[in-house]
Amino acid sequence: MTAWNEHVTAALLGTERRDPPVLPEASGLPEGSAEGGDKPGRLLDQAAVLAVRRRAGRVPSVEAPEPVALAPVEDLPVVPGPAAARLRRILSGEQIRVLPEWLDAAADRGFRVPAQSLPDLLERGRGDRVLRPSITRAAGRRGVWLALQNTDWAYLVGSGDDPGGGPEVWETGTRNRRVAYLTMLRGTDPAKARKLLHETWATEPAPDRAAFLATFGHGLSLDDEEFLESALEDRGKDVRQFASDLLARMPGSAYGERMAARARACLTAESRVTHGRKQTWIRVEPPQAHGDDLARDGVPFHPSGSFAPRSGGAPVGTRAAWLREILARTPLSTWTELFALPPMEIVCLPVSESDGRDVHIGWARAALGQRDADWARALLKGGVMVDEPEALADLLAVLPEAERDTAAADLIKWVEGQPDLLRVLERVPGPWTGALASAVVATLTASPPDRPDRPERHTRRDEHLVTQLCRLADQRLDPAAASRLDVLEPAAPRAVTELIATLRFRDEMLKELDS
Repeated sequence: MTAWNEHVTAALLGTERRDPPVLPEASGLPEGSAEGGDKPGRLLDQAAVLAVRRRAGRVPSVEAPEPVALAPVEDLPVVPGPAAARLRRILSGEQIRVLPEWLDAAADRGFRVPAQSLPDLLERGRGDRVLRPSITRAAGRRGVWLALQNTDWAYLVGSGDDPGGGPEVWETGTRNRRVAYLTMLRGTDPAKARKLLHETWATEPAPDRAAFLATFGHGLSLDDEEFLESALEDRGKDVRQFASDLLARMPGSAYGERMAARARACLTAESRVTHGRKQTWIRVEPPQAHGDDLARDGVPFHPSGSFAPRSGGAPVGTRAAWLREILARTPLSTWTELFALPPMEIVCLPVSESDGRDVHIGWARAALGQRDADWARALLKGGVMVDEPEALADLLAVLPEAERDTAAADLIKWVEGQPDLLRVLERVPGPWTGALASAVVATLTASPPDRPDRPERHTRRDEHLVTQLCRLADQRLDPAAASRLDVLEPAAPRAVTELIATLRFRDEMLKELDS
């Protein structure tokens, strides 16, 4: 038995039953400590000496950690000093909502985040998923290097277009890194990406299959048709949905031809004489039944919204919902060929019965999915969907950038003073410039002040509208618009005052990045 074990035994039994062992004179104990009747004290003194001996002579039981690789050399310059100082202010909580804009603006100008701010920035991204793409763009190489040292920041690795590795990422990477790798490959070699996914398709979990299939939006072509057609039979609902959505975007596909045949059975041209004048009408006959073939092509028996109330309060019938789904998945060239007219004239054709709303909504969804600017422009300018402002707002993203602000300004004029205004603007991404910025400023400056003769409910509604509009505008409105709102101070509502402060902060922020 070792000296240490003897001391442990004495401690367990108690010094009344077992005397402490006597250590050699060279043990390192104070002189005379082994004598006398203070057995508990002697046991503790000797145990302390033995503990020091054990620790001093212990050989490490694990290998020394490998040295951490040096951070890579950055290829982008750091932001200017004033911009770096403002970033520290933002990270400390001042105007924190502008952080994504600061990061995107820095990346757009070819800058990166200062190394000193990376830990705070990566930590903030750990709890805010929306912020992560912007962090990825501006963190630089050192940001990825730091993320590799801390598992809490691992979201940064492979979260952008660069998966952070070579072909081995597809074999060993996380889902996010594999998606990033497949996305990158779809941009350079779609056939290779399709082949890689085909080899592992049967063994991938359904959520992963859906995520991987979504990457086919990059480099989509008829070469993908066979693979996507087979995915329509997949057991995963999301996989089937992605496959049908991608096929609907593919010009010349058999899927598009099937949908066009169904759509032509629902919409037909007929001639009518109205006020002594011959005119083309669109006769509508929604689908009578729902079969397995329709379900396979992505039209569920109860499409989402089939029971949602319309503006008039009536529910959207199931047959009408089927019609919308079919039209949304039909190539828009079907209608220019059928009616031999341009989109602007087609959307203005009279529609039989009360089915015009369903037809136009179906066309709007098709224009959005197929990114068809001519049809989006026709639906926005044709005046046939004024009671569907949210659907029209979604079409703004399809227009060329130079047209969006004017089209958005026209759209909000239709709904000025209505609750739909906020729902429309929520769908219009920033920056709001030009005519749109002027329309938003006009809405804010035209808000009626409190008056004794004004009903209280109207005052509360106006205050709510201004508050919510300011909350949207503080991140999207052109910062230069702050000077046009100065006329409202000092009697401006608190929401407007805060909006002006935020716009000025953003204006200074962007000027610092341009300096």
